[in-house]
Amino acid sequence: MKEVKSPKKPLLYYYGIVLLILAVFNIFISPLLASGQAQDVDYGTFMDMIEEKNIGTVEVGESEIVFTDKDNENLYQTGIMDDPDLTQRLHDAGAVFSGDVGDTVSPLMSFFLTICLPLLIFVLLGYYMSRKLMEQAGGGKNSLAFGMGKSSAKVYVPSTEGIRFSDVAGEDEAKESLKEIVDYLHNPQKYKDIGASMPKGVLLVGPPGTGKTMLAKAVAGESNVPFFSMSGSEFVEMFVGMGASKVRDLFKQAKEKAPCIVFIDEIDAVGKKRDGQMGGNDEREQTLNQLLTEMDGFEGDTGVVILAATNRPESLDPALTRPGRFDRRVPVELPDLKGREEILKVHARKVKAADDVDYHTIARMASGASGAELANIVNEAALRAVRCGRPFVTQADL
Repeated sequence: MKEVKSPKKPLLYYYGIVLLILAVFNIFISPLLASGQAQDVDYGTFMDMIEEKNIGTVEVGESEIVFTDKDNENLYQTGIMDDPDLTQRLHDAGAVFSGDVGDTVSPLMSFFLTICLPLLIFVLLGYYMSRKLMEQAGGGKNSLAFGMGKSSAKVYVPSTEGIRFSDVAGEDEAKESLKEIVDYLHNPQKYKDIGASMPKGVLLVGPPGTGKTMLAKAVAGESNVPFFSMSGSEFVEMFVGMGASKVRDLFKQAKEKAPCIVFIDEIDAVGKKRDGQMGGNDEREQTLNQLLTEMDGFEGDTGVVILAATNRPESLDPALTRPGRFDRRVPVELPDLKGREEILKVHARKVKAADDVDYHTIARMASGASGAELANIVNEAALRAVRCGRPFVTQADL
């Protein structure tokens, strides 16, 4: 299966960064550049240039005078002084001069710009912030700070390189039970015509290393539908309510991509029995309550099939394992002799092995081994062959 990466930030985000940079440049850097071009002089130099008629354009501001020489090659600035005859002397010197014209604004417009407009901006900003906080508290798209209430499930899409049932050996009974799920996802109308409804949840139960997660991936690969994968421990957060928010967000995403499969590994981390005592783990119990509601609430068939795996089924809450939520329990036991031999052959495809390797004998010697242990046997044999300088794995390595 191929994991779906998180979407990139919207284009508006980058537009905002560019506008912010331009605003900083105009507010701080542009005045510094402009002020660096004008040369500061005293008022006496300004008067001498007027008398020498070495004056070009003059702009009289409220606190400073900016002027050039006659050839407009150099720019100067000086402060304002009490000089009543300045206008006449500039005219006699042939200078082009002007002063700032103050824009007259009506009192009503001034009241609106100085009081009403800032107040309106703050009201709109407060309304927007309050809405965002309400969405975050309710488990919205970006719930709470740093996305703590957002589901961290990995999303996979159909892929030609996905795991198939042929890649899972030694669990024929479990595969037969799960093939019905695959058939339902391919042909749901066949079941609806007769009035049958597919199990909402399938619980994979078995010892560690027997291939429960591998079977879930094979179901997703055979079904050719989106596959959400998440561990039960990822729902449990430090803050109360965040786990329930993650459950809501996970099922919201799943319903948008229905039909699909949601796989929760090690569900006993969040689905333990509720003791009902005060001072218990309120966060875990709220998360479990939200999971129970999502699996069998008022909504009908949403097209979402729940797969879960655990090696401690006795610790699960009865409300979680009842029909209507996890309708079917699929045991994934340790493989028998034939299953061990098939598992060894599947894992031996990945290594270069000699033609005379007897997998039946090795399977008999590995009595009681799980699929993960058999995969490790093949890998250790390949490492031993490398240490001994052999280009392939022999019976002795295994």
